[in-house]
Amino acid sequence: MPPSPTPPVPPFPSAVLPPKAPRRPGVDALARVGHAVPVPDPADASPYAFPDGGTWRTEVPSVEGPEALAVVLKESARLDVPVHRVSQGSGVWMLTDAEITEMVDACAARDIELCLFTGPRGTWDTGASTRTDSGGAGLRARGHDALAGCVEDALRATELGVRCLLVADEGVLWTLHRLRAAGLLPADTTVKVSALTGPVNPASFAVYERLGADSLNVPSDLTLDHLTEIRRVSRAPLDMYVEAPDDLGGYVRMYEVAELIRRGAPLYVKFGLSRSPGIYPYGAHLREHTLATARERVRRGRLVLDLLARHGADGGLSPLGSRLPGGLERFPVPEGS
Repeated sequence: MPPSPTPPVPPFPSAVLPPKAPRRPGVDALARVGHAVPVPDPADASPYAFPDGGTWRTEVPSVEGPEALAVVLKESARLDVPVHRVSQGSGVWMLTDAEITEMVDACAARDIELCLFTGPRGTWDTGASTRTDSGGAGLRARGHDALAGCVEDALRATELGVRCLLVADEGVLWTLHRLRAAGLLPADTTVKVSALTGPVNPASFAVYERLGADSLNVPSDLTLDHLTEIRRVSRAPLDMYVEAPDDLGGYVRMYEVAELIRRGAPLYVKFGLSRSPGIYPYGAHLREHTLATARERVRRGRLVLDLLARHGADGGLSPLGSRLPGGLERFPVPEGS
């Protein structure tokens, strides 16, 4: 008897589907052999959502230029992977005006948010502390000139149409928020905190939100309980690699995605790639590797989406084109600052 044809993957909707009661991985088979399975506690669920009513969005990271973006757009269309945001890690200063404009136009045509990293950071600076065993100072902007470079990147990028900026320093975050409040950056500019400096406890998460963050990467090794703790103090969107690059631990948490969304909503599900050398700062010498990994990140996204669909946990996806985070808590910005 010939095998049944594989049914086509239905297209993703333009409106939010209500979340279903998902089937947890393996639970039916385990129950049939008498193996006890944990029961989800409703009190652990996040009470929050994006302003559009969705509980999760998607992000493809490490999209380092127009050519890599073209690969992501082509593959996402071929594999029917909805993409809300693409982000870049090398920095605004590693792109020409023409390259930024090409990326802005390509994302606008698909209603995808483009997020570019701002300016110099400690790991590329002349200081030695980041190369010590302790990794002191990390990716923060060292001194006034590095801070000013991040500001210059932010102004240049937004003038070219970019509306999402990625930062790895608390001072840069607060400065960009003040510039936004003063009208020197467009009011609809969003600021995203990098996974390289992401907060690891609810108090620090709340501080970053109040400093101006609209979306916060948290380390991919945070537990489900940690996400619930964060949601007790903040509604700011979480960004989380469900597969983390090796320099962020290389964790692969695909089977936890439904629970990550339930606990951490509103949540950006990031399709990273483990067992892959780093590509920052990107250049033509890394072209083939960068394009191959861009293609594979989209494929990994398809695997995550298929898994959610199999478990009946694919409801709650934000409509494509959604990007704003909703009302968040902020520290007061002093007048004239």
